[in-house]
Amino acid sequence: MAKAKTDIRSLARTHTEAAVKTLVGIMNQPKAQPAARVAAANALLDRGWGKAAQPLTGEDGEGPLVIQVVKFADCPSAE
Repeated sequence: MAKAKTDIRSLARTHTEAAVKTLVGIMNQPKAQPAARVAAANALLDRGWGKAAQPLTGEDGEGPLVIQVVKFADCPSAE
């Protein structure tokens, strides 16, 4: 299955230039729906510069998300 995935990826990559030209064409087409133009622009930016980092926040948007791992044996109620 890994070879098939590699073959599909390789085949898709042969169309990269045409895909980028299509996105640019949609983005620059004044008669295209605004949502399509924005989607094309975002796709180009994401591929060219990478997606913007998504910050992790805790409840109510407060501070960073904290993950606490506790062993069951360390809990007072485990005795």
